[in-house]
Amino acid sequence: MSKRETLLRHSAIIRRLKKGPASFREVENHLEVESEIQDYNLRVSQRTFQRDLDDIRSLYQINIQYDFSKKKYIIEDDENEGYNDRMLEAFDTFNALNISVGLADYIDFEKRKSLGLENFHGLLHAIKNRLQLHFSYQSFWQNEPFLRKVNPYLLKEFKSRWYLIAKDLQDESVKTYALDRIKDIEITKKRFTVPALSDFKERFSNSFGIISSVDGSVPEKVVLSFSPFQGKYVKTLPLHHSQQTLVDNEEELRIQLKLYIAFDFVKELISFADDLKVIEPASLAQQVKEAHQRAGGRY
Repeated sequence: MSKRETLLRHSAIIRRLKKGPASFREVENHLEVESEIQDYNLRVSQRTFQRDLDDIRSLYQINIQYDFSKKKYIIEDDENEGYNDRMLEAFDTFNALNISVGLADYIDFEKRKSLGLENFHGLLHAIKNRLQLHFSYQSFWQNEPFLRKVNPYLLKEFKSRWYLIAKDLQDESVKTYALDRIKDIEITKKRFTVPALSDFKERFSNSFGIISSVDGSVPEKVVLSFSPFQGKYVKTLPLHHSQQTLVDNEEELRIQLKLYIAFDFVKELISFADDLKVIEPASLAQQVKEAHQRAGGRY
């Protein structure tokens, strides 16, 4: 039995149980279908299935238990759901690309430059082990790259791009660096200490993207009204984790958010054009209105 076969089976079991509780027989049926799709024998005995559950618990921190009242297997609360979903997604994509023949006829990749992911593993190592980094960085508003010395804290994704959140040792401020503009990384042996009570994920919990806050600002209640058609997209891909639906009918989708009103959020709202009306706050509505007026003046 190959390692890939085992990992494929793990992925199939997890995905089946994420859809809802299932008996062993229902899992068997799912694995039989997946065997045909993947062209691997993913069928499993009861004994091997139990071993798989132990491995899944160890590898993915996903706890699968048997509910005796329902006579079905269930996934208990998954604290790492977002991380696990992305890991499974990456594995499924890799496997699909690896086993396919004549990919060019069936897949049209987006044409784009490197996202800097070749440095991902090294950056993650430095963050985990609290090792100071030196690298060359060129921002959009600089003509030449500059050497940066930083304490790396967090890797953050936004709109399919990755960013490093780190303290710049030149001015002692926490900044955001796009991975695709980081070059010549040196992972030093100099260790640093993370500030007490720091939660860098929490730092962005009230942000739309990579701008954590504006000086002196506080998260604000935002109410937006979308056209019914655009609303379908906003429901399937929420703008922010605080999103709540206030109205959903044939005339509009009205939602409420609570977040920092920063540059990147305003730009996102402008992109919806006439499919969006800002209800609250009035200051945000005015910003969006003026941006559309300036855009109209360019024609």
